[in-house]
Amino acid sequence: MTNTAPENIYLDYAAATPVDTRVLDAMLPYFSDVFYNPSAPYALARRARTAFEDARAALAHCIGARPMSITLTAGATEANNLAFASVDGTVLTDAIEHESTLSCARARRHILVDVTREGFVTPSAIAAALTPDVELVSVALANGEIGTVQNLREIAAVVKAERQRRLEAGEAHPLWLHTDASQAAGALSLNVSTLEADLVTISAAKIYGPKQVGLLWASDDVKLRPLVLGGGQEGGLRSGTENVPGVIGFAKALQIATAERTQESRRLAQLRDQLQRTLLQEFPWAVVSGPKKSRWRLPGLLHISFPGLEARRLVILLDQRGVSVGTGSACAASKMRISHVLTAIGADEATAAGSLRITLGRPTTRAQVEAAARIIIDVVNAERQRLGIR
Repeated sequence: MTNTAPENIYLDYAAATPVDTRVLDAMLPYFSDVFYNPSAPYALARRARTAFEDARAALAHCIGARPMSITLTAGATEANNLAFASVDGTVLTDAIEHESTLSCARARRHILVDVTREGFVTPSAIAAALTPDVELVSVALANGEIGTVQNLREIAAVVKAERQRRLEAGEAHPLWLHTDASQAAGALSLNVSTLEADLVTISAAKIYGPKQVGLLWASDDVKLRPLVLGGGQEGGLRSGTENVPGVIGFAKALQIATAERTQESRRLAQLRDQLQRTLLQEFPWAVVSGPKKSRWRLPGLLHISFPGLEARRLVILLDQRGVSVGTGSACAASKMRISHVLTAIGADEATAAGSLRITLGRPTTRAQVEAAARIIIDVVNAERQRLGIR
């Protein structure tokens, strides 16, 4: 076994994406040339305000919304918190949500629904769990660890039916559907009319935009409440000097993702399927998590487990060979603990402990996928030999 790879092969794009050069070019003037505070009253500042609001309008256009319905935030985590802060009653979510959603739920009365072994949140599970005091249902459009894409429209139909029942019964509790669409933004349409959610979270960091920039879209009926108080920016919902270059970069990134989505998703799915076939041919006992049908799985994501091996050790060995992969969400991986997602889908301890999340991205080439497959095969075989596993 050689100790180095011919190049560094990064395959953890679900954790972080590089800023696209086109995005960076759009942002650069607003760091130095048009650096003004957009809330200031003079003409120079109005240039920054105009660019900022144009970016908001571009974001809105990409998701089929009105600009005034978008609140710009410091990332998806803040947007999720803002969504949960809009209600007083019980919240309902599922067991495989991102930690930012689960933490918001745990901070109040909450109901947690189970998922299927493929990670689906079924409409029947939502319907059975809904109680009259539930005010928010939160289900991510796509899971960033095993790639499951939810049928959000079916879940929305359940929420609408319960909302209608409450209206006819004269019950006062509102009911909203929130979705964190951050992991889905590069692969799926985020048109809010099609999604049929009442609140939608999107992050720039997952679509080759800057980190710590995000948005929360809310329908007209939802009354948001501020988490950050101060100067009254973002209609009083998100005080603090506006991040002009970040929002401009976000808009450019979402425009690019929208324009290139179909072609890029097809390319990534083909590379992912090639990698999956190669690894399963070598290791037919390996376990691939997530939906069996590709249309219900994020195109560039492969979650594969090698039962009996330790994922943390595999990650280190692969890193030494120049291949960067993850073991789950970046938050869970940093704590080196078994993922709550795998626990929720019923993975046994040996399978969960030996799992890798491999995510391909815009810069990934076929040659990189082929090289990574060879290195993964080398590393797994070496580990099996070390442990005496046949």
